[in-house]
Amino acid sequence: MSEIEKVKKLREITGAGFKDCNLAIKESNGDLDKAIEILRVKGISKASKKMSRDAKEGVVVVSGDDNKTSVIEVNCETDFVAKNDDFISFVKELSELNNQNNSNIEELKKTTMKNGQSVEDSLVALIAKIGEKITIGKAKTIENASGLNNHYLHTVVKDNVAKLAVMVSLDTKNNSEIVKNFGKQLSMHIAASNPIALESSSIDQAIIDKEQELVTEELKNSGKPDDIAKKISLGKMSKFKEENALLTQAWVMEPKKKVQDVLKELSIADLKIKEFYRIKIGE
Repeated sequence: MSEIEKVKKLREITGAGFKDCNLAIKESNGDLDKAIEILRVKGISKASKKMSRDAKEGVVVVSGDDNKTSVIEVNCETDFVAKNDDFISFVKELSELNNQNNSNIEELKKTTMKNGQSVEDSLVALIAKIGEKITIGKAKTIENASGLNNHYLHTVVKDNVAKLAVMVSLDTKNNSEIVKNFGKQLSMHIAASNPIALESSSIDQAIIDKEQELVTEELKNSGKPDDIAKKISLGKMSKFKEENALLTQAWVMEPKKKVQDVLKELSIADLKIKEFYRIKIGE
């Protein structure tokens, strides 16, 4: 193999530029494997400089089936890169591996990809090739052996890659189209309404305390008598809990009904919403 052929081959393997590949071949005295290592080391150096920048764009990717569904967030600096073919190819394979690893990020990073490299090394190589900071963000796996999962993607970039994803887990032995349709509609509802808990009693106390602090501060400056202010405060907190708990939210498709009303109207005795997860790039 001539030197120019080795440079071409090195470019195909690493995705690095002609100049870098040419220098690596010369430095390695024509040893292709050594040249790959040289570029990898340089890639790590380049990547580390980029990691101090902000990565606020990116995508979320869903994988799995009705019984085990996973989502993973991958961030980058620009929306342009979020649509790059190499980036999309990487995140789609990463998503499948994430599902296999049950969203354990540390185990995921050690997992070998189709190129024979670990996820961590492949990520470094991608950063060096694309020229932007790329990070693996949040990840979540929902397993459900006693029912079925559903998911919804909004602002789809390609296939199972999007800007917003919702996973819903329903507990039921009923596998009818009615249940599947409800799961799909519920996922869309969650995408639009962004509940923070399944029911009001499950809302994190820190969130309740913060909201109470804001309401108290607002009423302090209203000039209303203490007893009136207290009643208003109770009403505002009750409304806050109702609007942020999934079961008591107004159903997006028919706002006069609440989610719990729609669930009851289905008349499926064992049907329950087990859990849900919503993730959006930039939030």
